[in-house]
Amino acid sequence: QVQLVESGEGLVQAGGSLRLSCAASGSISSINNMGWYRQAPGKQRELVATITSGGTTSYAHPVKGRFTISRDNAKNTVYLQMNSLKAEDTAVYCCYADGFGGGGYVPFTSWGKGTQVTVSS
Repeated sequence: QVQLVESGEGLVQAGGSLRLSCAASGSISSINNMGWYRQAPGKQRELVATITSGGTTSYAHPVKGRFTISRDNAKNTVYLQMNSLKAEDTAVYCCYADGFGGGGYVPFTSWGKGTQVTVSS
């Protein structure tokens, strides 16, 4: 069982910054990919950013150049630094991770419960 817990939710004015963190714990042998999704009210869930175990990153077009994803493999933690925030970034942000637990033989994909980010215009 692998648990993900997000932190860093908040209310910020447009143009401001916020940093989200997501820590994975439990029976973890290795984590491959980590990332962030978001879902705004009335909209479909959107992939925001991903990062591989080797540090390769990818971003959704609306956040490219404003958001930065990073990870600390020693802490099993992924971060999302969000700059130049816009009202349309308002959403529940949810992290995910996939990898292997159980001595390296049991694959997992786990999700956090989500954290609210609100950007006022």
